[in-house]
Amino acid sequence: MADTADTELAAPRAHRHDTREAVLFGGVYGSVLACSMVAALTQYGHSSRDSRRYDAAWLLVTALASALAHGYAHYIAERTPHRRWDALRTLADEWPLVAAVVPTAIVLAGAGWGWWPADGVEYPAFALNISLLFTLGLVTARWSHRSWAAAIGIGAVDAMLGVVVVVANAVIK
Repeated sequence: MADTADTELAAPRAHRHDTREAVLFGGVYGSVLACSMVAALTQYGHSSRDSRRYDAAWLLVTALASALAHGYAHYIAERTPHRRWDALRTLADEWPLVAAVVPTAIVLAGAGWGWWPADGVEYPAFALNISLLFTLGLVTARWSHRSWAAAIGIGAVDAMLGVVVVVANAVIK
């Protein structure tokens, strides 16, 4: 009969990301994804209310698909035996990615529902995502006990990811 130590060595637990790591990674990934999707979906100047609702729906579908793909990739990349519910846990760990695109989806859907003008709504969406990127960098740096100066610098570097998307969108148009 094998003892408990042998059993634990034979079936180690899959790597679990801590919540802060998941929020930072998923938040940054989701915010950059939202910037990219808004840039792609508004490239051709469609600015009707219907197209903004469509954009919001596609943003959410893309975020869910990205979260599923990323979670699945994590799951299959683990070279250790998995337990019964590890796949669902791994997929559930991707919630920050989806949560990060929800504010942008609300901005787009709000324009589609007539809460604000549908034309030009991509600019507030870009500003929102750049602000989210800065905040994520700042907060996670402070969680890591970095100085305020370092945290602001890290937030600025994260925000630059969003700025790169906005500049690329302007150049490509």
